[in-house]
Amino acid sequence: MRKALVVGIDQYPSCPLHGCCNDADSITNILSQNEDGSPNFDVRIEKNVTSKARLRELIEECFAGDPDIALFYYSGHGYMDSVGGFLVTPDYTAFDYGVSLQDVLTIANQSRAKEKIIILDSCYSGFMGNINTTGQQTAVINEGVTILTASRSDETSKEVDGHGVFTSLLIEALSGSAADVTGHITPGGIYAYIDKALGPWEQRPVFKTNVTRFTSLRNVTPQVDLSIIRRLCDYFTNEDEELQIDPSYEPTNSPYVAHEVVKPYANEEHTRIFSDLQKLEGIGLVVPVGEEHMYYAAMKSKSCALTAIGKQYWRLVKGNRI
Repeated sequence: MRKALVVGIDQYPSCPLHGCCNDADSITNILSQNEDGSPNFDVRIEKNVTSKARLRELIEECFAGDPDIALFYYSGHGYMDSVGGFLVTPDYTAFDYGVSLQDVLTIANQSRAKEKIIILDSCYSGFMGNINTTGQQTAVINEGVTILTASRSDETSKEVDGHGVFTSLLIEALSGSAADVTGHITPGGIYAYIDKALGPWEQRPVFKTNVTRFTSLRNVTPQVDLSIIRRLCDYFTNEDEELQIDPSYEPTNSPYVAHEVVKPYANEEHTRIFSDLQKLEGIGLVVPVGEEHMYYAAMKSKSCALTAIGKQYWRLVKGNRI
């Protein structure tokens, strides 16, 4: 069971925002289903939550029970004072700005959900999980908790064209830009994608986690069929082995094709293998040895080998993990 609470707040009395409800709609749409249309998160969307008490209640409900994943996404104002950070609600007053980041993390820490994900697109949200200036621990991230925020504890978060900059990149990541070669999109992959997209002079995303494994937040179509990746161990008996290839692997090297050909001519079994190898090269798992392209490696009877990431996936296949 996977559940998600998505909150977007635009309607603040003196400082309204314009993209947070749009953010909430987009995140709801993309989290609800995987790319193939299969159900993903059971999403509850709440826009323009009016009070601190109501937001606190919703967060408590999000992390209640024992689901496989409980995810909380927030887009709205954030605030920092001398005590800590807050998710600001429209009923804010001086010295009572909304739900504190400490309270959100405490609720997540105490949750019985197997994985707890907190994603915040708000100013100063990177404070969550920090140690204060006196050196006293203000927050401890328990096992199973992951935090992804739009900015550091001393930075604001920006809106552009009706969406938060951070959330726009988050949507791209969840759409497939952060997927691994098997089509899984993890929090770590999402952070890596957003981190590269935002330059050193822009707001900097923050990623904090205490997990022993990364859970996929959404699945998309793999870059190559998984059955091809599973054949890595058929082609390479160990991860350091080079696979010798020759002209019989190149399908165009046939006496029935009108161009110069060489022996040995294209062989149906070899060309099938070569098709797989070219696809694996395309996703960075295989590389020709001594040549720039697989075509020339075949035509000059050279070899191909696993890349570093290819060796990792070879081990995953060997261990029956893919």
